[in-house]
Amino acid sequence: MTNSSAPPPPPAPEARTTPPSNPPPADPASPPDAQPAQVASPSQAQVASGSGLPTARELAEFSLAAQHPVSRGWVPDDLRLELLTNQHELDIDLLADPEIAAMRTERFAPGQPIEIMFNQWVPISADQHVMLSMRYEDGDPTKPFVDASALRRPLQQADLRPAADAASKHFGSLSPTYLRLWSSEPADSFPETLPDKRFLAAPLDVLRAAHTPVPAELTLVRARSLSNYPLAQAAYDAVDAAHPDHSEQAHLQHRDKLEDTVEEGLLFEVMVDGTWAGYIAAMRDSQNLGIPAYTVQEVILAAEYRGRGYGRHITTLFARALPIDLDFLIGTIHANNRGAITAALTSGRTDIGGWLQLPLPTPKPPA
Repeated sequence: MTNSSAPPPPPAPEARTTPPSNPPPADPASPPDAQPAQVASPSQAQVASGSGLPTARELAEFSLAAQHPVSRGWVPDDLRLELLTNQHELDIDLLADPEIAAMRTERFAPGQPIEIMFNQWVPISADQHVMLSMRYEDGDPTKPFVDASALRRPLQQADLRPAADAASKHFGSLSPTYLRLWSSEPADSFPETLPDKRFLAAPLDVLRAAHTPVPAELTLVRARSLSNYPLAQAAYDAVDAAHPDHSEQAHLQHRDKLEDTVEEGLLFEVMVDGTWAGYIAAMRDSQNLGIPAYTVQEVILAAEYRGRGYGRHITTLFARALPIDLDFLIGTIHANNRGAITAALTSGRTDIGGWLQLPLPTPKPPA
C-alpha cells in the first residue's frame, strides 16, 4: 500500500525482442545527399590498413565475454559459442557481400554505390574494435541509427566518444540519429547515453516453479485465430493515450507476425473469469544472445484489467503452457517502462543487459 493519493501507473506492454547483432538483411533507408565515393569496401580499406577482419567465431567469442555472469551459467559455453557464431554470420556477410549490399542499396539508397551499406570493423583504441552497421527502427526510413553489433571487448565509458566519432565518419551521410551499443551492465552505467530496451530472461523451470499462488480467475487459453486482434489494438491505444511516451517503447505486432505465433501454437489469450483480457505470445529463437529460448513477441492487457498485479502471474502461466523443447524465456522491455520491468523481475526473470543510445550530431548541410 502507498500513501500517495494516486497509484503508480500499471506496467505497459512488453516490447518485442530483436537480437542485438542479427538484423534483417534489408533495412529501409531514407538517405540524404551522400558522398559515397569516400566509403571504401572493407576488403580494400580495412584489410589494407592492417586491421584485418574477424570471423563469425571470433565475434562470437567477443560477444560471449560481454554477457551477464548470471546468463553465463545457464548455457554451456560451447553451445552458446555455436549459437552466437550463427548469429554473427550476418555481420560477416554485411561486411563485404555485394549481393546483400546491392539489394539494400537499390531498395533503401537508390543511386548510391553499394559500398554505402557495408558494415565497418573499426579500431577505436589500442584494445578495442567496433562493428558498425546501418539500421532503421522497425524498418522506418525516417528513423536511421547505427548499431554497434559487436565489440572486441566489453563496453567501457572511454569507448563511447571514439565509437560515436567512427559511426559519424562512416555513416554520417545517412543521417543516423544515434549509435546503439550493448552492455550487460545496469541501464544507468554510462553517462551521456539514453535508455533503450533491456533483456529480461530466466530459465523456464524457474518461472514455472513460482511460489506465489496464481489468482483463480486468471487463465490462459491457446489462441486459434486473431479474432480478438481489434481488442488488442484498442488496449494499446488506451495505454498510449494514458502514457504518451509508450508508443515509442512498444506497439502491437503486425497481424502477419502474430499469425505465425498462432500457427506455432504460441499465442495465448489471457482470460479473467472467462472473459478476454489480453494476449501473450512468443516465438522460438535459438540465436538470441546465444541462448536457446522462447522470445516474447507480445504481451498486452486490456485497460480494465491493468493495475491488478496480474503481470507476474501471466508469466508463470505462460511458462507452464509453453512446450518443453526450449529451456529459457527472453523478452525486451524499455528501460523507462519501470512497471513492466518490475513485473518481469517479480516473476523471476533477470535483467541480463541491454542496449543504450548515444546521440550522434546532426550532419551539417553542404555549403
